[in-house]
Order: sequence, then structure tokens, then C-alpha cells
Amino acid sequence: MLKHRIRSLSFISILVAASVVLSACAQGGALNGTPAAESKVITVVGQGEAKGVPDQARVNVGVDVFEPEVTQAVEKNEATIKTIMEALAGLGIAAEDIQTSNYSLYAEQKYGDQGAEGISGYRVSNQVSVTIRDIERVSEVLEAVISAGANNIYGVEFTVSDPAALESQAREAAMQDARQRAEELAGLEGLNVGDIILISESINQVGPLYRYGMGGGAEAPAAAAPSISPGQVSVTSQVQVSYQLK
Repeated sequence: MLKHRIRSLSFISILVAASVVLSACAQGGALNGTPAAESKVITVVGQGEAKGVPDQARVNVGVDVFEPEVTQAVEKNEATIKTIMEALAGLGIAAEDIQTSNYSLYAEQKYGDQGAEGISGYRVSNQVSVTIRDIERVSEVLEAVISAGANNIYGVEFTVSDPAALESQAREAAMQDARQRAEELAGLEGLNVGDIILISESINQVGPLYRYGMGGGAEAPAAAAPSISPGQVSVTSQVQVSYQLK
């Protein structure tokens, strides 16, 4: 009886060991890349663009003041910015469409033959970003802020407030471009394009950017705003797509 139980246990042990060996062999075959057919993949980059008419503009307005005393520089800058804010409010620009984008205060050194000779004065620069939701009024806004004391206009950028429709058009064009590229490359090797495995995308909106220089001096004379054309806004999409090949 005991011998029979020992033989039975030995037989079960052999079966378990055989199962483990078979499982290891199966895993080893998969890890070693020996399936019946290997998967072929192609990865391409597609480009797409859509253009539209801008419906808003962003203007960066600056006030640069230099005075011998720091208090004078700060007070003069603040007074000018306040006048500009009042001018913008008078044109109906909402407070939420005006944002301080940069503020700096620093001492300027005076230099002579022997090097630095001390502080010559203090420069205060204040820059605000203004969103103009009626692009027909861009020139009017520029003229108003210049008359109010702005001596730097860092740029006028035209954008689309809701770019979703243009993004969709650009995305569709990019996917079509990617598919065409993949089919051309696969065809060179006698293969066909199958299902999509992976997609990644980046979107960019580019509008006309105009720079209007005024010399940057604290006492720059008032100047009439230029005539500015909004042109078109371009939205681009770039996709990276991986396809199966068959």
C-alpha cells in the first residue's frame, strides 16, 4: 500500500514538473520573438493647416520712465499707467481684458573713465496686455494709449477667440496627410496600410504680429497709430501616427 502511494505521488510530481517546463518553453518562445508572424509597423508624421479671419487682437502697451530719484520714477510711471487705464475704460475695454504682463524697477549706473561712478537714476518699466474684442478698433486703441502717455507698443497680435473649428479642419488635413505618406511608403515595399495603433498631436495658432516701435524713451513724442490689417490666422496640426502593415 505504501509503495503504491509513493508511486502515485511520484507520478503527480512528474506531471507538475512537465507542466512547468512546457509553460516556461511557451513563455520563452514568446519572449524570444518566435511567433508564426511578426507584426510590422510604420510611423509617419502628417501636417495640416487651416486659415481663418481673426476676431480679436492683443496689444502690449508699455510705459518706460527714468528719473534721478526712485520715488519720482515710480510715481510718474504709476500716474501714466493710470491715465492709460482711464483711456481704455473710456473706449469700453473691460477691466478683465487688461492685465499687467511685466513690471521692473532698477538702478542705472553712471560710467566714466575709471568705470562705475555711482547711480545715475532709476528706470521703471510697466507693461500691460490689452485684449481688443473688436478688431476694427485696434488703431483707435493704439492712438488713445499713445496720447495717454504710452511710449512703447511691443506688438499687436491677431487671434481667433474660438479656434475649435479651425483646429478640426487642420487636424483632418493632418490625418489625411499622414495616411497618404504611410500608403506611399508602404507601397514602395509592396505592403498595405492597416489599422492605426497610436496617434499623438500638437496644435499651434499663428496670427499676424505687428511691432510698433516708438524709441522707448520716457519722453517720446506722441504719434498717430498706424493703419493695421488683421490678415489671416493660421492654425496648424502635426500628428504622429503608427499604422499596422499587412
